[in-house]
Amino acid sequence: MFRTRARAAGFVAAVAVVGSLTAVPAAQADDPPSDKELLEKCGNGTKSCVFHPSGQPTEFTGERHQVGDFAYNCTSRKQRSSLSWSDTTGESNSVGLSMSATFGVIFKTTVTTSFEHTWTSSHTETQTTNVDVRPGEVGWITRAPRMQSVEGTYELVFKDRYKGHYYWYVPFKATGPLGVSNKSQLTRPMTAKEKASYCDE
Repeated sequence: MFRTRARAAGFVAAVAVVGSLTAVPAAQADDPPSDKELLEKCGNGTKSCVFHPSGQPTEFTGERHQVGDFAYNCTSRKQRSSLSWSDTTGESNSVGLSMSATFGVIFKTTVTTSFEHTWTSSHTETQTTNVDVRPGEVGWITRAPRMQSVEGTYELVFKDRYKGHYYWYVPFKATGPLGVSNKSQLTRPMTAKEKASYCDE
């Protein structure tokens, strides 16, 4: 069950019938709060703030990207280069708020108790990887982090009527690292510009 403008509109109609004795400012009913605004109220004026997962965590592979520097082979022989790198993968969510806030603590606790699985907010990998580069080529390392996402709905119950309602529902999705990743060593011929920059004296 999600927050909708229709629910707010129904409340406005009811107020219009009973008259000014129970009137609520129109702005409260006509302009429902954003998801971000509601989650910022979690634990700050709410009687309860509960996250209800809609299913098991989903695992997937994140975007592959380069880590570390390029290794240019300007010699006439195959070269093995050791590339040192460090890369951090963090968490994100559908409302763009820090998961260190109250709603985020509730989310992580719910994931742990519901799925017996610890939520990881950040994972850093530091490594030295060897890459074999043929003459006239450039080599580099890519990393694709393994990720997980959890979707569900926050149910917020306010102590006092907030923007016309005691109950609000916020759809929510968070993504975080699993602590492992897929790494690849890649090579290609250097461009003329690269040869001029890194090989020509």
